[in-house]
Amino acid sequence: MSSLIIFDTSIFVDHLRSGRHRERLDSVTGLIRTSAVVLSELWRGAARPAEKIFLKNLEKNHPIYTPTEKNWLEAGQLLGRMQADRGFSTEKLRDLHLEVLIALTAGTQGAFLITSNRADFELIRGYREFKLEIW
Repeated sequence: MSSLIIFDTSIFVDHLRSGRHRERLDSVTGLIRTSAVVLSELWRGAARPAEKIFLKNLEKNHPIYTPTEKNWLEAGQLLGRMQADRGFSTEKLRDLHLEVLIALTAGTQGAFLITSNRADFELIRGYREFKLEIW
């Protein structure tokens, strides 16, 4: 059985802006799934027609995983622990919120999360284990 793979927003942003991950994306083996959170982040910033076409194809060709109620509740709890442990600003916690939801969704599905955002996702993995690959 193939591995499930979810790409973080950072991979697609790098790819769309610079083609940075083209070869790696083309050579990925596994069942690619898309996070509803990632799609939301990407749609928020999609300005060019090519980006919108890319997103429509991503939606059409890969099943979308949405955070569960449990993921949402756990995200708040983890962010509260991070705040208590590290004294993050409100802005930093807001920035981490969507990343935590992406990580928890990947963990719930047993999927590998592939990202280029090492710092945030390694931080999150210190609070909740999930499969992570950094590009």
